Amino acid sequence: MTSRPEPAHASPIAADQAWQRLRGRDFLKELDFTAAELMSLLALAAELKQEKLDGHERPRLLGKTIALIFEKTSTRTRCAFEVAAYDQGAHVTFLDPSSSQIGHKESIADTARVLSRFYDGIEFRGKAQDTVEQLAAAADVPVYNGLTDEWHPTQMLADFLTMLETAGTDDPRELRYCYLGDARSNMGNSLLVMGAIMGADVRIAAPPELQPSAEVIGLAEDRAAESGARILITDDPTAALSGAAFVHTDIWVSMGEPKSAWAQRAELLRPYRVDAGAMASAAPDAAFMHCLPAVHDTTTVVGAKAADITGLTDGIEVSSAVFDSPANRAFDQAENRLHTIKAVLVATLSS
Repeated sequence: MTSRPEPAHASPIAADQAWQRLRGRDFLKELDFTAAELMSLLALAAELKQEKLDGHERPRLLGKTIALIFEKTSTRTRCAFEVAAYDQGAHVTFLDPSSSQIGHKESIADTARVLSRFYDGIEFRGKAQDTVEQLAAAADVPVYNGLTDEWHPTQMLADFLTMLETAGTDDPRELRYCYLGDARSNMGNSLLVMGAIMGADVRIAAPPELQPSAEVIGLAEDRAAESGARILITDDPTAALSGAAFVHTDIWVSMGEPKSAWAQRAELLRPYRVDAGAMASAAPDAAFMHCLPAVHDTTTVVGAKAADITGLTDGIEVSSAVFDSPANRAFDQAENRLHTIKAVLVATLSS
């Protein structure tokens, strides 16, 4: 059994009670919120995290119930929602495709209406953003997006909390980060738009065919004009890495894609692999970030198959040397999924 790292020093994020105005709100995508609202959730997450570390967490959701609908499997999202609820005195029901009629024998809208009679909140993790939007439109209780193919808002709260803690600042405008890899994805979209809203310095490096859509880029540019964020979309990984304090990436082939996609994606994305050379091109002491799971060795079924297809035996999107280095903040991100999801639940459900 390995020991846990010592808890970080007190969060640099100042307390902010603006989250109290979010009661009853859905949490579907970053674009639905202002920078001040998102910052208030980060401040609440930091407060709740400290309470848990100090051993005197105050339950604010006693008697609340939350339905967790998982169309896609999960480790971190499911565990974070469940533990967050339990820590705060709430109860959950887990519904996977085999235990729910949603979209099969019962419409999304009807499911939302039924669950609203039983539960105080509904979480959905699945494929289409339209599904979670339909749930929210028909539900009488807050609906939370645990992940869709288009957006990953709960991950963004965890990522920003991790970056602010690591940088020792409470000002997201001081953050400089890049994303390397397949940016035509929920992580590419969300990192771009969240940074634009929060006023950060955001760089996205991907081949042209794997860059965010023109629509998403336009939305980000609109929010950047309000916040003063700096945005770079490029196919040059060196340009994106230069001066970046945080280097993000994600798995190259997503859940549900055919095995044949590995060879094609590897050919396109090999120049965007995060290895020692990439980290050396970033700022000194740059941190590596990944939403997980990562294909960083051959100890998993996916890792072994990907290595066999691509010839990359020491990690695919990230080298094992980088993943196993002190620069890796992925497990801090994973822990912060708990605290930030808890913040969303408390803000939207507590009295």
